[in-house]
Amino acid sequence: MNNQNKTASDKEFIVLMALLMSVVAISIDAMLPALGVIGKALEVSHPNQAQYIISSVFIGLAIGQLISGPLSDAVGRKKALFLALSLYLLGSVICFLSGNIELMLFGRFVQGLGASGPYVACMSIVRDKYSGRHMARVMSLVMMIFITVPIIAPALGQGILLLASWRYIFALYILYSSLVMVWVAFRLEETLPEENRIAFNLSNITSGIKTVFSNRQTVCYTICMGLIFGALIGDLNSAQQIFQGQFGVGKMFVVYFGLQALAFGVSSLVNSQLVEKFGMRYLSVRAIAIMTILSALFLLAHYFVDIQFWMFFLYGMALLFCFGILFGNLNALALEPMGDIAGLASAIIGSSSSVIAIISGTIIGQMYDGTLIPIVSGFLILGMLSWGVMFFFDKEAKQSS
Repeated sequence: MNNQNKTASDKEFIVLMALLMSVVAISIDAMLPALGVIGKALEVSHPNQAQYIISSVFIGLAIGQLISGPLSDAVGRKKALFLALSLYLLGSVICFLSGNIELMLFGRFVQGLGASGPYVACMSIVRDKYSGRHMARVMSLVMMIFITVPIIAPALGQGILLLASWRYIFALYILYSSLVMVWVAFRLEETLPEENRIAFNLSNITSGIKTVFSNRQTVCYTICMGLIFGALIGDLNSAQQIFQGQFGVGKMFVVYFGLQALAFGVSSLVNSQLVEKFGMRYLSVRAIAIMTILSALFLLAHYFVDIQFWMFFLYGMALLFCFGILFGNLNALALEPMGDIAGLASAIIGSSSSVIAIISGTIIGQMYDGTLIPIVSGFLILGMLSWGVMFFFDKEAKQSS
């Protein structure tokens, strides 16, 4: 094989991994412009109930990670991927055909279960194929492509709404998952040899859970990740109501949301340049501090000035910039002590933090009352709690050293 073909193969692999990672993102972001329309079509009793269409995916994702991680280690990456994508496809079909909110939420839950597989598999496949700096480079390139999804996905959803029924957003998911399945079938090699596979059994999972929850550092940053992610879920749940309902931006919602998502991408790139110099914890503490202080000031401003859209937009951009710093760093800090069980630990950490995030984020979203106060208060309270958990861990670590 000549060098040109090898380079093309590397590029194809990176694009495929980015598409696998993007299954979760497109399942959330392409749906945002349609939440109000779907809520009316399915006759929800309260506008906030449409938010469950987002939360139900995260519930499926939280449970699915605990299954997808160990299953991928047991049967191989490709077989686990096919099972997960098939489940995602089934969930998309259920949603497409749903005639009431209950069936829609069930379909979204099944989608979440299926979406956990591609996300976990992507991390595992890259780790199987590469190591050291080459692995870091590949993951950086994967993330660069992945970052574009939250920018363009809402526009895809809005475009479908302009041309057809909201149901065709789920037709997009059916087409997307089908194409990825075909691509995986013909172009992705199995990266986990049979001799390296680990039996899928309750004993291994139980042992992994004990290891994860007996490590103070891992527990600390898992809680922090869940709290911070919870604030983001609360924001995502209410995004359509805030942008289109409260501020009346109409179809420009996809543009403004995309610009805010761009801040997340820029900060991820900034973080990759700063993390080696300053360290993960240094950057994480400061990002949480900025998020908390900004939220306190913005909440205070509600009592003195009439909040305009541009104020909220800039506040949102600043928050997503902080999230871009926190996204990878908190996960890496939680995984750092896990050593040989990194794959299983990643699934347990992801699932545990998702449970915290779903509970807190859903509560925040359901408190939406036509003002920004519940959302901003959520960022403030969860930011303070996360800050407090990190402070408590540092104090405990110093006392035990």
